[in-house]
Amino acid sequence: MSKGTVVLAYSGGLDTSCILVWLKEEGYDVIAYLANIGQNEDFEAAREKAEVLGAKKVFIEDLRTQFVEEFIWPAVQANAVYEDRYLLGTAIARPCIARRQVEIARSEGAQYVSHGATGKGNDQIRFELTCYALYPEVKIIAPWRIPEFYNRFRGRKDLMEYAQKHGIPVPVTPKAPWSMDANFMHISYESGILEDPKNHAPDDLYLMTRNPQDSPNSPDRLEIEFRKGVPVKVTNLNDGTFKDIPLEIFSLLNEIGGKHGVGRIDIVENRFIGMKSRGIYETPGGTILLQAHLDIETFTMDKEVRRIKQGLSIKFSELVYNGFWFSPEGEFVQHCIAKSQENVDGRVQLSVFKGQVYILGRESPKSLYNEELVSMDVQGDYDPCDASGFIRINAVRLREHHRLQGFSSSKK
Repeated sequence: MSKGTVVLAYSGGLDTSCILVWLKEEGYDVIAYLANIGQNEDFEAAREKAEVLGAKKVFIEDLRTQFVEEFIWPAVQANAVYEDRYLLGTAIARPCIARRQVEIARSEGAQYVSHGATGKGNDQIRFELTCYALYPEVKIIAPWRIPEFYNRFRGRKDLMEYAQKHGIPVPVTPKAPWSMDANFMHISYESGILEDPKNHAPDDLYLMTRNPQDSPNSPDRLEIEFRKGVPVKVTNLNDGTFKDIPLEIFSLLNEIGGKHGVGRIDIVENRFIGMKSRGIYETPGGTILLQAHLDIETFTMDKEVRRIKQGLSIKFSELVYNGFWFSPEGEFVQHCIAKSQENVDGRVQLSVFKGQVYILGRESPKSLYNEELVSMDVQGDYDPCDASGFIRINAVRLREHHRLQGFSSSKK
C-alpha cells in the first residue's frame, strides 16, 4: 500500500539517487524532478537513471530563461550582495527550482515533496520556505534530518555501499574533495578540504573562470544598455557583435568574464541557521553586471532615493539568502526596488581585463548629471555665495557639540 506520491528534487548524483531508492523502500511513489538552470549536466542520462531506479515519472524542466528574467534580473536591479561580497548565485536559484517543484506536485496530486539538502545548510530552508509559501498544505520529507536516514548513511562510504547493493550506478572516477553546485549564474565550492579556512583553493578547482594571470593580455571592451535597471543589450566594442536576448546576454557576459578571470571570491559567511561556513564562488557575468548597474544607477537616480534603495538592497540580499523570496516582505522590497529603477536607463562602457572590471564611460537620456552646473569653467545656475549659509547651518550642530562637550572631553 503506497504512502502517497512524493516529488523529489533530483540531481542524478549519488545522494539523490540513493534518496530516490530509499523513498521507494519506505513505501512512496516517487516522481523525479530535475531543473535545468544552466548547469553542465547530461539530462537524458539522468532521466534514464531515474527511470531505471523506479521513478514513477521523470520531469526535466528547462528553467534557464525564467531563472535569468525572473530571478537574476531582479537581483541585478537590487545590486544584491550578501555580507558585502557574495552575489547569491545559489540562493536565488533555490526559489526558482522549488517553485516549479510545487507546481508539479500540485498538478500530479502529490502530497509530499523531498530534497537532498543537508540538515546544517541554508538550502533546506530556502527550498522548504518556498514550498510552504506556494503549497501550504504540502508535507516535506527531508531525509538528512530523519534520524533513521542519517544514522544509516553516515558518509559517502555508506551511500556507495547502498548504491552497489541496489544497483544504483556510481561514478567511476573519484569525487573531487569538495562539494560543488553550479548554475547559469555561478559555481560554488565548499566542504571537504575547503572546510579548513586556511587551506588555499587548488588551482584546478575553478571551472567557470580562468586564472587572471593566464587571461588575455588585451581587454574586452563592452557596452551594456539598461532599461529600468535591466540589461537589454550587450555589445562587444572590439568586434561590434551584440546580444539582446536575456539568456544570450548573460551567457556572453559569463564567457567574457570567465575568459578574464572575473568574479572569484573566497569568503567565510554567516549561514542563516547560525554557523559560519567557508565558500568559494565564481560569478563572472554577475560581477560585470553589478559594476555596470551600480554606475548607471548612480548616474540616473536621485541621491536620497538611492540612499533608501541602498538599505533596501541589503534587506533584499538578506531575505534572499535566508530563503524569503516568496514572502510578504520579500514581495514588498522587490516592488520598492522595481519602482526605484523606473529611470535607470542608459549605456555603460567598460573594460574587462585580468580579473577586473573598469568603467570607461556612461550616457543616459535620463541622466541627472548637469555638465554646466558642475563645471569648473562655467558658472551655470548656481551662486557660490549660497554655500556660505549652507556651511554655517551645518556647522551649528558641530559648534554646539564642542562648546558644550568638546572642552571637557579634551581634558580627559
